[in-house]
Parts: sequence; structure tokens; C-alpha cells
Amino acid sequence: MNGRLIADRYELATVIGQGGMGQVWTAYDRRLDRRVAVKLLRPDRMAGTDSAADELRRRFVRECRVTAQVDHRGLVTVHDAGQDCDDLYLVMQYVEGADLADHLAEHDPYPWPWAVSIAAQLCSVLSAVHAVPIIHRDLKPRNVMVRPDGSLLVLDLGVAAVLDTDTTRLTRTGSPIGSPAYMAPEQAMGGAVGPYTDLYALGVLLHELLSGDVPFAGSTALGVLHRHLYEPPVPVRRIRPEVPQALEDLVLRLLAKDPQHRPADAQDVYEALVPLLPRPGVPAGRLGPMNPTRPFLLPHAPWPDRPAAVPPPPATCLVGPPPSRPDVAAAVEEVKRLLDQGGITQAVDLLGSILPAAAAQHGEHSTVVRTLRKQYAATLMDDGQYRRALPELRRLAEEYAADPGPYAARQALRCRYDAAQCLEQLGEAVAALGEYRVLLPYLESHPDETATAFDVRRRMGHLLLSLGDRQAAHDTLVALLHDAELLHGPHHQLPAEIRHTLQWLGQVHA
Repeated sequence: MNGRLIADRYELATVIGQGGMGQVWTAYDRRLDRRVAVKLLRPDRMAGTDSAADELRRRFVRECRVTAQVDHRGLVTVHDAGQDCDDLYLVMQYVEGADLADHLAEHDPYPWPWAVSIAAQLCSVLSAVHAVPIIHRDLKPRNVMVRPDGSLLVLDLGVAAVLDTDTTRLTRTGSPIGSPAYMAPEQAMGGAVGPYTDLYALGVLLHELLSGDVPFAGSTALGVLHRHLYEPPVPVRRIRPEVPQALEDLVLRLLAKDPQHRPADAQDVYEALVPLLPRPGVPAGRLGPMNPTRPFLLPHAPWPDRPAAVPPPPATCLVGPPPSRPDVAAAVEEVKRLLDQGGITQAVDLLGSILPAAAAQHGEHSTVVRTLRKQYAATLMDDGQYRRALPELRRLAEEYAADPGPYAARQALRCRYDAAQCLEQLGEAVAALGEYRVLLPYLESHPDETATAFDVRRRMGHLLLSLGDRQAAHDTLVALLHDAELLHGPHHQLPAEIRHTLQWLGQVHA
């Protein structure tokens, strides 16, 4: 027993998981009288400087807020998050069951229908989170729980994004951040990640379930990443001939080096798995606990040896007068207050609700409404809602481009730049790269846009890496390094980051 109290509410009990950067505890929620799981992370172990640790804390709160909005039965529920002393904490529901790594170890060989059922459930989760869009970045058996009824829960959604999306940065032990055995080639090279990155990890996981081992192993992280980049995986039917040919073909598609040669999305993978799933019906024998085919054989059936829950009483419906017309000026002040206090999600909802009233009062194309829409798009991006922000930014860019004057032209550029970032975050690497290429000449023609132009060139290099064009990425980053050193000097943060990426690129090529 530990007894430490987190946030004056969660009393730590026993460690149930531990790694180099933190621990997972069972804990007691004193306020609601329930058992929970608390994940503790140490920013000082994940960041080399105080400023980097502060940035990590900020990203942690943002990622927790974004991921907590995703509602899916295959995701662990996030109850709370924050900072306590030197630790960042994440409070989650306590889950009965075993992680998939232990489940696999207890069943050797793992039945291939079980592997199909696992993959199908994971596709359902990935389809939901990619629609937000959120990229898991660290999908592996230790981050998947098998519950007693055979259903799955995915853990650590968003936490990998907090630790670092840039694997070119090394930890103090000299190892890349992430899980090299499950890391897609574009992620290993420090390129942009997208839904295709999680699909590759799903392919690694499925290969492991079917063959008993990951497709690429090695004694060092660099050695493993080199194999991801350059070696073909061994087809699983050479190890287990009873695996259906269609399943082997799917695994090989998921493990394609080029993201564009993988399945289009998680829905595409699910549809390929459907013919291989067990059909609903009464099984020949009694299904034991943690059988992942159970949700398909007996959908919505009660858990084994667990009574059905008593339904809660119906909620009372409150009927009141219709809402009055919103006060736009007061709402704008409230939005400012919410943003100052970090209430981004509430600010997004309020901005969205007052835009129609503002358009009715001031006109659809008025300066007031356009300013509100800019704030709305920016707040959507801050909240991680890139899919909703993208059409707003495109519409604003078109309207500014139609207006005369240098100010409108600059605003059109800014909106297109933000829209390209949305495309990048949505995993649409080709479209984002095309947009950046169009923007770059305009940005480079304005001396006061040098920083933005440098950022666009850096993003282009990482997108080229993610698309597998390593030579073009290398040339882009080398040219950027030269220009950045001329402007800022060799010790500035930007040249240092570019050198890290180029050094990593050279290490993997070696």
C-alpha cells in the first residue's frame, strides 16, 4: 500500500505497471467511492530542459482534453488529468482483465479466429479515433486490454503524442521514444504520422498474434528500425500454414513500407476481416472468460458469471421557456474569459452557437462575423478538431483572397497555411504537401514571413519522409539547415532540430 494522495482525491494503492517514464497504480477515488487506475508520468525524465518539461505539461493537458472527447466502447474512459507535485497524472476507469501481451503468452499458438476478432475490434476503435482525428502512435499488445467478456479496451490514447511524435529525438539512454518493434517506417524516420501509421502497427500486432513474434526484432532499436525500413516481413503462412490466405495477404498489405500501399483506412481493414469473423450463434462449447470471439458469437450477451445490471430509473424531462436571443457582445467576452482559463471546448461550443446570431445582427460578410469565424477556426485547431476547422479556414481564405489590399492577401495566406496544417494533422500528407508547395513562394516573397516559410519547409521535409521520398526529404532539410544557420546561427533551436533529423536519417541509412 502506498497511501499517497493525488490531487487531494485519489489514494494510490498498488503498482500494476511500470516503465522508464512513469507508473500505473490502482487507486481509490475518495469522492465517488470507487476504484480507478492512475497513470503517473515524470516530465523531468521525458524532457532534457525545464522549458521542454513545461511544454510537455501543456501538451499533456491538451491531449487529455482532446482524447477525453472520443466516445467509443473500445476506449478506456478518462476521468481526470492534471499535475501533482512533479508528476503528471491521468485518472482512468479500472479495467478487469489482462493485457493482450499476457493473453497471447497464455495461449500458444494463438487461435487465428481469435486474432481476427482482436483485429476487427481494434479497427472499430481506430476508425472512431481517426475520424477526430487522433493518431494513437503506440499501438501494441501492452496498450490493449482483454476484458472478461472478450471485448477490448485500448489504452494510452494520446499519451504517445505527449511523449514525443518526433522519434529523431533520443531519450537520455540513447533510445528512440516509442516502441521500435511496432513503429512504422515513416514514424521511424521522423516523418509525419497519420492513420496509416496506426494501420502499420496493427499489422505488426496481427503478425505477432498469428506467428508468436513480431516481424522485425533485433538487439538494438536502430537495428529494429533498419529492418522496418528495408526488410520484407516473413509471410505468416510459412510459420502457420493453417492461417487463411486472405488473412496473410491482409497482414502483408498492412506492413507495406509505403503508406500509400496500405489499406485506405481502418474501415477497409475491417471489411477485409468480416468474411473471416465467427458468425453469431450458440457456440459448440461453453465460452470461457477473455475469449475475443465472444462479442461476435454472442453479441450483447451478459458477461460470464455476472448478473444483468438493474436499469436506472428514467430521467426527468425538464421543460422550460424557449431560449432568448443571445447577446453577441456578452458572448464574446465570455469566450475571452473561457480561453484565458483554458476552457477551449466550452469556447468552441459558445463561438459556434453565437455565429448565426452575429450574422443576423451584423451581416454574413461583416468584419465582426469574419473576426468571430477566425477565432472559431483557431479555437477548433487548439481543441484538436481539425476536420471541423478545415472548411472554415478554406472559406475564410477564399473571402480574403477576393478582397483588395495587402492586409487581405496576408490573411488569405495565413488561412491557407492553417488549412494545410489541418490536412497534415488529418493524415492527408499528399494534399498537405501540395498546399505547402503552393504557399512557399508567396511566403518567401515577404521578408516578415521568413519564420513561417522556414516552418513550411521543415514540414515539407517531414511530409516527404512520411511519403517515403527520403532523398527529396534529405535535400529539402539540408537546404533549410543552410539557410537557417545563415539567419539564426548554428546554435539556434531550428538548426539544431534539423541537424537531429538529418543525423537520424544518416544513422538509419548506415
